[in-house]
This record gives sequence, structure tokens and C-alpha cells, in this order.
Amino acid sequence: MKKLDVPILTFRDQLNEISPSFCVAKWKQVTLHLQTGHTHSCHHPRTHKIPLIELENNPSALHNTNFKKLQRKDMLEGVRPEECDYCWRVEDSGPNAISDRIYKSADSWALSHIPEIKEMPWDHDVVPSYLEVSFSSVCNFKCSYCTPQVSSKWMEEIEKYGPYPTSTRFGDIQWLKHGDAMPIPHKDENPYVDAFWKWWPEIYTKLEHFRITGGEPLLTKDTFKVLDYVIENPNPNLNLSINSNMCPPDGLLDKFIEKIKIICTENKVKQFKIFTSAEAFGRQAEYIRDGLDYNKWISNIRRILDEVPNCTFTVMSTYNLLSIFSFKEFMQDIHRIKMDYGSHQNSHSPIILDVPYLRFPHHQTIFNMHTDMLPYIYDQVTFMYANLQQPDWYGTANRGFYKWEADKFKRIYELVMHMKDEEHVTQNQKDFVKFVDEHDRRRGTNFLETFPEMEKYYKVWKSA
Repeated sequence: MKKLDVPILTFRDQLNEISPSFCVAKWKQVTLHLQTGHTHSCHHPRTHKIPLIELENNPSALHNTNFKKLQRKDMLEGVRPEECDYCWRVEDSGPNAISDRIYKSADSWALSHIPEIKEMPWDHDVVPSYLEVSFSSVCNFKCSYCTPQVSSKWMEEIEKYGPYPTSTRFGDIQWLKHGDAMPIPHKDENPYVDAFWKWWPEIYTKLEHFRITGGEPLLTKDTFKVLDYVIENPNPNLNLSINSNMCPPDGLLDKFIEKIKIICTENKVKQFKIFTSAEAFGRQAEYIRDGLDYNKWISNIRRILDEVPNCTFTVMSTYNLLSIFSFKEFMQDIHRIKMDYGSHQNSHSPIILDVPYLRFPHHQTIFNMHTDMLPYIYDQVTFMYANLQQPDWYGTANRGFYKWEADKFKRIYELVMHMKDEEHVTQNQKDFVKFVDEHDRRRGTNFLETFPEMEKYYKVWKSA
């Protein structure tokens, strides 16, 4: 695939010659939330509902909605779509500011398609090259920062108990009803899933990246239908990825490994990757991600690396207030996997640690932390840099952390390093106490036993 061969600022100027609001992602990247019938391109704009009437004779309307086509028309004419304000804010912040509009358009799945896009009619039905799809919200986890829209377990809890008693009414499903985003139950007929399977044969050979998200994808039959299709119809240009919490029922994991072993050993796709998540160590990780068995999670990752050659993992670790106290121990587990499964002859690390910070819900973000928690994060950053890859005699090595992994985590430390303690207890801190109290009541957990390091902050915030 074509790669960017000019500096990024030069590429931005070239892109702006087509239009100063042009972005390939609006044509070639799509995320489909089939459980709610929503779509967006790229991931920054809010999702919008796919009209069923548009799907009747055109399953590509899962991506090519009339609404999205009008946004493409604006982009070709130099008009900034309002829904893309994430990038406009970045670009307006300075003359050399580079937004995701530029980075995404320069990516391999986008770059080579620019000539054809600028020549095609704005209302043309486009086949995406980068597709993410969620077939269902069915899930066996109730992660603390998740929502009923994404997890069926969360939906069951909210329908039984109602929203959490925070100022934001965390978990409230009324906003889902208002936005026509209530998930279709997993066992019910879903016209959006039906449309996907009608569209799939048309787009499969043209896809460059395909990723299945959830819910928990291993709990849906459609995930295994995709794997069977790939086995029967190899696509050597496809990067195939699947999200999983890595704690499905044992029988499903066995079935999953059986399928992906065929895909990887027989080179049915270009690359296969699993995305999974954890944000802390041991029982603290299990509190954050209700349903997680931490030791089983680690052993299942190791089992797949043992049994499936050429499979790699990316751990998406959404750093939050509850991550702070045991994250170093968690990183040590990841580092041990790197050391045990890394190979000096292999250019790829078996496991990547990607550490963004949590933005929502506000009550669980690191911005509620006290500054005396900073040494924990500093120690974690120091550990990462002390365990970077070191070149061997051949000039290559992948048995430690990549520098970019450490650099990305370091940004979190820099972000909170200059925070000042508030003299008053903020609303978010009050909401945090309300959330964990209600969490313990509903789920039979014990916050202070699990996070003894938080006791003094909990008491101060609760007494407000």
C-alpha cells in the first residue's frame, strides 16, 4: 500500500488543495453499531441513526446514509461539517496544528484512495477500506466506566435498580431512549445485522482493516460466522482484529482458538490481532471490570500466544482514578509476557500496552486525584522507561516496551503533574463516593477493602 512520502505539513497543504475541509475518513472509515442501528465516520463525530427505509434496497446505506453523503458534499466544497468540530478546534489552535483529519487521511487505508474520491460524485455509494462493527451489546462484564448501550449486563442492572445516584444519573437509559439508541436485544431479529450480511460479500475483498467490537464479540454467533467466512475465503490484504475481554466461557475460548489457529497458521489474512483490556492489577482490576478474573485473563493471553503463531495482542488500558495504586504490578505482568514471548528474530512485539486516559464518566477520571498520588504514576513511568527494548547484536530487539508506549503513558503524568489541589471537594469527587457506595450495595463488592490506599480520600470526599 502507498505510504506518505512527504512531511505531514506538506501533506496537509496538498490535502487542503482539494478542500480545506476534506477528510478521507468520511468516505473510507466507518464504525457500525448494529445493536442500535447507528453509524459514524470517523469515531470523533456522534453517531447517527441509519434510516431503515434507506436500507430496504441498499445495504450499503449502513455506511452511505443520506446524512453522511451531505457531509461529504460539504467537505468537497470546503464547508466544515459541524459534527467534525473535534478536528476544527485542533486546526484553529495554531498554524502548524495537525488534526486527525490529516493523520487519518495520511494513513495507509486512506492515502491511496484520495485520487478516486476527489473525482467521484458526492452521492456515490462508497466501499470502506476500514470497518469496525459491533454486532451486539451482549456481554458478561459490567465495567465501571461502561454503559448499558454497550453491555447487556449493565442494561440488566440499570433496568433492575435504575441509574446510579450521582449528579449525572450515571447509567440512565432515558438518554438512550431519547436518542433512539436503545440496543436491540441479542436474541431478537436485527434488520441492521441482516443488512450487514447482505453487504458483506460485496465489500469483503476490498477491506484493508476489519475489526469486530462489542459487547463481548465471542458471545455472538456473527463473530464466528466472520471467522468461518475468512477461513473459506482468504484475504491476504486484510488486517483482521477482534476485541475480547479474554474471559469468555471456556468452551467458547476453545472454539475461538481453533478458528484463529487456522487463520494464522494458514495465512488466511495479512495480520490477526486481539484487542483486550485491563487497567490495574489483581482484585483492583476486577473491581474496575466487574466480571473479570484477572489470573484467568493473564493465563488466557498466554495460552493463545502458546497455541496461535503470529497472533498479537494490544492491551487497551484506560487509565483512571482506580488504576493509580496497582498499575506498576500490572505493567510487570505485561512486561513478563513481552519477555517470555518476544523474539529477537521477530520484528513485532507479542503484546502492546496502549494507555490513554479515561474521559468519561467524570467521577472516575484521574483529574479527581490528589497530588500526593503523583509518586505512584512517576514510579510507573520510570518502570516503563527502565524496561525499554534494547538492541541486540543484530540491531533488533522487541522484548521490552516500545519507546512510544512509554512516551504515550508519560503524557498522562505530564497532564496531571501541574494540577493543584482544590480546597473544596468537587462535585465529581462527591459523585465518586456515591458511585462506589452504590456499586458495593448492588454488586456485593467492598471498595475500601479493595482500595485501602483510597480510604483517607474517600472519607474526606464523603464528609463533604
